[in-house]
Amino acid sequence: MIDLQHIFKWVPVGGARNFLLRDLSLQIGEGEFVSIMGPSGSGKTTLLNVIGMLDHFDEGEYKFLHEEVHKMKEKQRTQLYKQYIGFVFQAYHLIDELTVYENIETPLLYQDVKGSERKALVADMLDRFNIVGKKDLFPNQLSGGQQQLVGIARALIAKPKLILADEPTGNLNSKQGEEIMNIFSELNQQGVTIIQVTHSEKNAGYGSRIIELLDGRIVN
Repeated sequence: MIDLQHIFKWVPVGGARNFLLRDLSLQIGEGEFVSIMGPSGSGKTTLLNVIGMLDHFDEGEYKFLHEEVHKMKEKQRTQLYKQYIGFVFQAYHLIDELTVYENIETPLLYQDVKGSERKALVADMLDRFNIVGKKDLFPNQLSGGQQQLVGIARALIAKPKLILADEPTGNLNSKQGEEIMNIFSELNQQGVTIIQVTHSEKNAGYGSRIIELLDGRIVN
């Protein structure tokens, strides 16, 4: 599903290059559940953003479902990730001006899902995450944990083939965190590919493979 070959990403600092990813090659098959670990600043979120096509890279090749991402124009990449990828961000990235209901519905609008079907799918997600009572509230009226649940519901609603999760349980209590990891496990058993960045050994253990990063390189 994912094939990264010799990926380099850097930022120029005072005439030199500060490498965020350095000669990184990685293959992830469809249906895998992969956990990415490593200290802060090791390149975990950068790698996730490159896989999710939110970040460019400077050298290397990237194939997603046999499509050559490195040769695509911005618009083609955007279409590809909206069709196949669901993101769970550490910082939520909810749209402040939209209600909980509207935030969760947003990915379906990109996919031209009919109104009645959208309504049913959103209702299902609100129910699944016990946030029916919050549907008319705005993000700033929610706790951090509630915002995270809304972000996860939004990521899952369009039934993506690939879920990219950056510290998905970082703002949840232990019970909520466990529920989310169990949902990820269920989805993975149904064939959804999951890549999560985590500091938690326990959460990493839900994956079938752990990738350790250090200074932008894979070390295991």
